[in-house]
Amino acid sequence: MTKILQRFVRDESGATAIEYGLIAAIIAVGLIASLQALKTNLVTTFDNVGNAVKGAN
Repeated sequence: MTKILQRFVRDESGATAIEYGLIAAIIAVGLIASLQALKTNLVTTFDNVGNAVKGAN
């Protein structure tokens, strides 16, 4: 029983998986934030183009 407990304490494969999961979550949050900013810029650009087209008629 002691050997099993010692092997469990030394095993770091679970920690590595958690670290990769945290890195993926941080990247996902960064992507979502940047896509929100891009969306705002795109909406503004298309609104300006739409208003210019309406004004040309």
